[in-house]
Amino acid sequence: MIIAIDGPAASGKGTIARRLAAHYRLAHLDTGLLYRATAASLLQADKGLGDVAAAVAAARGLGLVEFDEEQLRGAGMGEAASVVAAMPEVRAALIQAQRDFASRPRGAVLDGRDIGTVICPNADVKIFVTASPAARAQRRALELMRRGEKIDYASVLADIARRDARDAERADAPMRAAGDALTLDTTRLDIDASLARAIAIVESRVIT
Repeated sequence: MIIAIDGPAASGKGTIARRLAAHYRLAHLDTGLLYRATAASLLQADKGLGDVAAAVAAARGLGLVEFDEEQLRGAGMGEAASVVAAMPEVRAALIQAQRDFASRPRGAVLDGRDIGTVICPNADVKIFVTASPAARAQRRALELMRRGEKIDYASVLADIARRDARDAERADAPMRAAGDALTLDTTRLDIDASLARAIAIVESRVIT
């Protein structure tokens, strides 16, 4: 069983995907970490985020399980990842690795922004997780505060808006709900309620 979870930043898609994977005992891949790791590699090598050749080389050199999530979850890295993810060449370099992950015998849960539309268009279940920009900014601000980072809510909200626009308007694999995806709005839901809704969606789409 392949479950594709898409949606904008801080919508809750990553947490829902991880918990769905645990619930169904499937492997999980947060594909956003691939782009964050690519961006981090560029920055560590003093390469510009617009250096396409260097970004492609960094993407091709990635593994899928060797990430320092603590480093990659920082506020600045999310913005940098969004820039790198807009490069068609980088996306092309990472497509096969993601599809290989999804094709494991028992299946997998993948979350990102183009899973249901590009990476796994034939996924058994597709969920598009969303929430209002204000709710997402509040969640991201709280997450960063817990990490000890100094944050300004207005700046976080502006960052959310920029990333939404860049992800939705890029020419290659723009963020959008697949035609056969079901939308899960988490604006007024806590994680337990969101997970319950997600499980209900999976159960409605898969014959057990």
